[in-house]
Amino acid sequence: MSTLARSALWVTISEIIFNLSGFVIHSILGRVLGPSDYGRYGIIITLTTMIIILIGNGIPTAMAKYISEIFETNPRMVLKIKRQATILQTLIISAITIIFYFSADLISKILGDPTLAPLFRLSTLIIPVFAAASFYFSYYTGLHKFNTQATLKTLRSIFRIGFVVGLALIFGLKGSIAGYIIAPFLVFLVAYGIDRFKINRELKSSPQSPLIPLLKKGEEYFPWKKLVNYAWQVVVFFLAYELLISIDLYLVKGILKNDATTGIYNAALTVGRIPYYIFYAMTIFLLPMVSRASSGNNFKNAKNIIGNALRIMLIFLAPMVILMSFYSKEILQLLYGEKYISGAVPMSVLVYGVGFLTIFYVLSFAMNGAGKTATAMIISAIGVIANAVLNYFLIIKMGILGSAYATSITSFIIMLFMLYFIKRDFGAGIRMIDFFKVIIAGVISYLVLLRLPAGKYNFIAFSFLVFAIYLFTLYLIKGLAKKDIEYFKSLMRNRKKEEVEEELSGNEPGM
Repeated sequence: MSTLARSALWVTISEIIFNLSGFVIHSILGRVLGPSDYGRYGIIITLTTMIIILIGNGIPTAMAKYISEIFETNPRMVLKIKRQATILQTLIISAITIIFYFSADLISKILGDPTLAPLFRLSTLIIPVFAAASFYFSYYTGLHKFNTQATLKTLRSIFRIGFVVGLALIFGLKGSIAGYIIAPFLVFLVAYGIDRFKINRELKSSPQSPLIPLLKKGEEYFPWKKLVNYAWQVVVFFLAYELLISIDLYLVKGILKNDATTGIYNAALTVGRIPYYIFYAMTIFLLPMVSRASSGNNFKNAKNIIGNALRIMLIFLAPMVILMSFYSKEILQLLYGEKYISGAVPMSVLVYGVGFLTIFYVLSFAMNGAGKTATAMIISAIGVIANAVLNYFLIIKMGILGSAYATSITSFIIMLFMLYFIKRDFGAGIRMIDFFKVIIAGVISYLVLLRLPAGKYNFIAFSFLVFAIYLFTLYLIKGLAKKDIEYFKSLMRNRKKEEVEEELSGNEPGM
């Protein structure tokens, strides 16, 4: 049996590879397409993939939750849940694809650029293929097949670079969009093959738990309404959250009406999201683990799982945000070139907001895993309204810097709301003394940065140096204990899944 700790490592590595591939793509396309076409590319791809993320992930997320609760005791029911989810997902995605295709002209007019319509119609094909690949990703989440997920994610990284960049070099903007169609389609084919010839056979041959009564063929049934009742709240959450992290880009485009400025802000936004992309891997584990731990509405059972997730985020997010904010100019210059340097100041502000959003997003999956989808949904909806209002006024007054401030302020507020509900419902949180230890290590790291010389490339080496100083300082003030170091070392050891889960849920988090 593969270990959860080792799986966590490979999923995290695959996420890092995937996001690095994204930055390779953005860096090359930013140079090849130029700021104007790159801004159009950002609008097209962001809006199209947002459709999948917010609507197309509702049923798959519900499927992953319910499969994670029974896949070990009742594997035959897994296939029933999957079948119901497949039917529902096919109907939903088909309808969305048709509606999006015929709405291309309307969307383009709303954005004030009718020339975007043909590009939106082309990008329509991204919806079904992206949804198909994501469906299997959620399916393997429910089965805790994290190594399979890591493999698929890595393959997708390779396909993305090959087809998006390759076709962009040949066909320009339309080629880059076509690459986003081909890459997920190939991932879906691989995922389908693994399911057809391996997973499906394993489930059919798996023994039932003696606690589950043997039923005759056709007697087992999973109500589709159960999937829908959970999924619609998840859909609203994804909708609100995706608007929360993307509405600033649309408002920059709509208010300033400048493709070049939109492209520069898109570059700052894309790079600023690095912490969010890295910690996304935690959501893959939190939803099924919290779902299992809190079954029967025993939410306190998930306290230490969530506490450890908060602990890891606090320790590693702080130096990431500080370094990226301080070296925003150097990072944009390295990835995008001189034309995008004017986005450095907005990025230095925006990265703090992304840090707050990362904490909110990861904890939202803990809420969703416990079935408390309404909480995450409502907070996200409030965040969208607040972010839109602040963006409108601050963009008019300060341009793209105002948009960065608006997003960061909103992100901080909704993070505080989520931390309150996590403490209330699960009893999980971070002690103030632990928080201040991270602050102390962060301030010392920042003071070191001020003493280091700035450079076009040497900032990479300085970043590793400052990161090491941060960890060493945290260790000296007992903010990083020996048991933490041992835990990270254990990720490379073979340990039984049950042992790791017991450790994650049985140890009190504390620095």
